Amino acid sequence: MKLRISKPLAKDFDPEKYILDEGLQQAVEVAIALDQPLLLTGEPGTGKTRLAYKVAYELAKDQSAYHFDPKPLVFYTKTTSSARDLFYIYDALAHFQATNIKQEAGVKTPQTADFIDLQALGKAIALTDPEAADRSKFRTALGDHPKSSVVLIDEIDKAPRDFPNDILNEIENLEFQIKEQDNYSLKAGKKERIAVVMTSNSEKNLPEPFLRRCVFYHIPFPGPDQLMDIAKAQLGSETQLAEDLLSGVIAYFEEIRRKSVRKKPATAELISWLRILELEEIFTAADLQKNKPRLVDNLSVLIKTKEDYDAIVGMFQ
Repeated sequence: MKLRISKPLAKDFDPEKYILDEGLQQAVEVAIALDQPLLLTGEPGTGKTRLAYKVAYELAKDQSAYHFDPKPLVFYTKTTSSARDLFYIYDALAHFQATNIKQEAGVKTPQTADFIDLQALGKAIALTDPEAADRSKFRTALGDHPKSSVVLIDEIDKAPRDFPNDILNEIENLEFQIKEQDNYSLKAGKKERIAVVMTSNSEKNLPEPFLRRCVFYHIPFPGPDQLMDIAKAQLGSETQLAEDLLSGVIAYFEEIRRKSVRKKPATAELISWLRILELEEIFTAADLQKNKPRLVDNLSVLIKTKEDYDAIVGMFQ
């Protein structure tokens, strides 16, 4: 058997194609107007993370008042994250090892700043006024011109319970201290802006004082009309898939989601499924009906557990 090697079907995310519905746009604008973080919830695949890329892209279009970077600064929350990690990290172990090596060699020991890197919100704060930042305190490059930034704090509900409350004052005041540099303080400049977008799979794990200081929006999973719009936007005008094919696949997709026992497929998986069908030259609803066995062969794009496969495969027999 010879394996077929096709060109990669996955494409880089294009924020221009992200569909911003009216309610979500209103939430974004309210959060920016109030200078409050925007907290997004919704099941996986509803576009929570990608919204930050869309917001940065749109804000960067108009450089007349603020100079937004077209891409967000991203902090991926971990179960071990502390409040400090959002602003900077200090590699104490590497510093210790480098110091010992230099001492044994009888040469000058490295500076603490060589082991301090600004992270998403810390870098955003420094970028608002790079001339005011003492760059001898850290090694992160800033450039010379002030910038505004969108900061994405992804999956904040993964963090320890105290994490959200511990970052409240720093987010409100846009100021933090570097403990290892004699509590050197960095504060945001007044001429640029920082927009904070946070994602969570559930607001239930977040403390109430934290929730009170956020603008909250729950992104519902898109209905069939929205899925059609998303599919057309993501596939682009060059697609050969007919509208009746898209309607049929979306109907199958919604039925698969209803029957899934453990993991419901997300929008990104729908787009991947459509791209595979196009690769298989299944372009129309008639093609779809004639090629159900091939649909079963490609269910691995949507279904990730045997339990779900057993519940769904009968649809195509």
